[in-house]
Amino acid sequence: MKKEESRRQKQVASLIKENLGRLILETFRDSINTLITISKVEMTKDLKIAYVYLSFFGGEDPDSVLKKIKEKSSHLRKMVASVTKLKYNPQLIFFLDLSHEEDEKIDRLIELINKDEKKSG
Repeated sequence: MKKEESRRQKQVASLIKENLGRLILETFRDSINTLITISKVEMTKDLKIAYVYLSFFGGEDPDSVLKKIKEKSSHLRKMVASVTKLKYNPQLIFFLDLSHEEDEKIDRLIELINKDEKKSG
């Protein structure tokens, strides 16, 4: 069971999400032909690590986009530090957020079940 985030963790996560979203857009505007959104940021209790969950829409292969972002993570970390002014400059760890794909699968399964029920009923 996941422990509840503190108010400070949520505030820092929100701050990083907002600033990092803008920085990713600026950094990769010309090199990546994909819409990138930050779906979630989770902070460790000590605020030294930020787990950043990204969603990609259209364009390039999500794995290659994630790889490009990970390659620039130290640059992004420095940029986040320059705009957020936190006590600790958190390490950024990026993940591909697959939750929207799971939602789509569930929606398709529900549609199939509804179609089957209409045919048999």
